Amino acid sequence: MTDRQGIILSVVLSGANVNDHLMLVEALESIPAVRSGRRGRPRFRPLKLHGDKGYDYPAVWQELKQRGIEARIARRGVEDGSRLGKHRWVVERTLAWLSRFRRLRVRYEQSPDIHLAFTYLAAVLINQRFLNAP
Repeated sequence: MTDRQGIILSVVLSGANVNDHLMLVEALESIPAVRSGRRGRPRFRPLKLHGDKGYDYPAVWQELKQRGIEARIARRGVEDGSRLGKHRWVVERTLAWLSRFRRLRVRYEQSPDIHLAFTYLAAVLINQRFLNAP
């Protein structure tokens, strides 16, 4: 998951044959607390979630509604998804940045925890470069 600028908020590792909507709850729960500068408790959930047609399932809509997150998800069979392009390119750009790390592009590790550690390291480097940019 990324924010609207492309800063990586959470990373969840799954198999290639696992549908994205099944990992959404785990990804939402792994977002760290964010202080908004206001008084009160830090915020753990985003205000809005933009997703492609792979997230158009009743369980996803219900989960987002229970968490108070506004869902902007393209409908399967109804919308072409082109209106999500102005929000989706941020995620695609971040995925392209992740694929620039050779250890992530071609998975050499047998163990998933080592691959996840390299993914975390790449996310830290991407966020550090992004936040230190002039």
